[in-house]
Amino acid sequence: MRRRLVIERLGHRGEGIARDHGGLVFVPFALPGETVIAEVEGERARLLDIVEAAPERVEPLCRHFGRCGGCVAQSLAPDAYARWKRGLVETALRNAGLDFDVGPLVDAHGDGRRRVAFHARCDGGAVRLGFMQARSHEIVEIDACPLLELGLSHAPKVARVLAQALAARKKPLDVAITLTSGGLDVDLRGAGALEESETRALLGFAESLDLARLANHGRLIALRRPPAVAAGETWVVPPPGAFLQATARGEAEIAARVEAAIGASAGRVADLFCGVGAFALRLSARAQVTAVDSDAPAVEALDKAARAAMRPVEARARDLFRSPLTADELARFDAVVFDPPRAGASAQAREIARSGVRHVVAVSCDPQSFARDAAILKEGGYAAGVVTPIDQFRHSPHVEIVAGFERRSKPPRRRLLSR
Repeated sequence: MRRRLVIERLGHRGEGIARDHGGLVFVPFALPGETVIAEVEGERARLLDIVEAAPERVEPLCRHFGRCGGCVAQSLAPDAYARWKRGLVETALRNAGLDFDVGPLVDAHGDGRRRVAFHARCDGGAVRLGFMQARSHEIVEIDACPLLELGLSHAPKVARVLAQALAARKKPLDVAITLTSGGLDVDLRGAGALEESETRALLGFAESLDLARLANHGRLIALRRPPAVAAGETWVVPPPGAFLQATARGEAEIAARVEAAIGASAGRVADLFCGVGAFALRLSARAQVTAVDSDAPAVEALDKAARAAMRPVEARARDLFRSPLTADELARFDAVVFDPPRAGASAQAREIARSGVRHVVAVSCDPQSFARDAAILKEGGYAAGVVTPIDQFRHSPHVEIVAGFERRSKPPRRRLLSR
């Protein structure tokens, strides 16, 4: 049903929110203050026309905007965009009953994103490759993305060639590409076990496309140069498909705030959910670091990098969701940094809150789970410094968060009630 709607605000997914017959309607790509015509179906709507545009509306930088689901806010002017993204963190904290000081949004786009994942589908022998539409499994074909680092400008072509090599399988395929010092590092996902002929073909393409490394579901196909990335002054070679912060600038901005919050006097630091060591390898320049993560290959890569650089890092593989470091185990550390996946780390946060650790730094990619974990720390006697939102996913609803906590009272003897 066609409706005339007035957009009141932006939601946490970047959709314009209006009211229709008392209910909320979500209109992608509409901005606050705009009057629009939309096709409404339940609480979802499709933008048809803008009757009255908001003064904050600007021309999007990508011709795929409005179809591609990767960006939601290219048409929002920079100041309004920064207020919206900072507001995502403020709202999550307020909803959790926390009155923390939220700093200005830090622009950490830098040179652009250093990693990208393309979706590929084979239809009648032809490969469709690109990104998903918003709230859809339909692919928007992409030949260029303005948010990528210059070194990834040919990544769509590389992904298409590799997807075409496996087109006969007729399976949905993801092609994850990371820009490294050695060139492009590619991990194929979704193809399953490869036939010998397919492996030979991919070996040839790794050579002709000048890839640093090519893997299938993390299993090595070709290694032509070490795909190393910098962690401060140290170099690490991540395992295929390993997690990295989206931009090099984003990692640097987060790490700088982690180091500042920990302080220069901390001699023993625990880096929990450490990944390949973005923080541990930097912190080990001035502290003894124990780094823990459930991803054993990532921990192995960190350990190898630390040994090569002669850094004091003890790297351990451990599932911190099922088996968090206990308050007793944490007692020997001067500071703890934890950077969990999007779901957060409530079990680990409760153990930290029961510990006597003086300095804690929480890093998160999700405002809601960050607020939940921060509430646990506050209940345990920690006071928060400035909460810093960091924007390395420009034009998307994703935001990184860094906050330092300092113990202000003794840990509680009873079990914390926060769940």
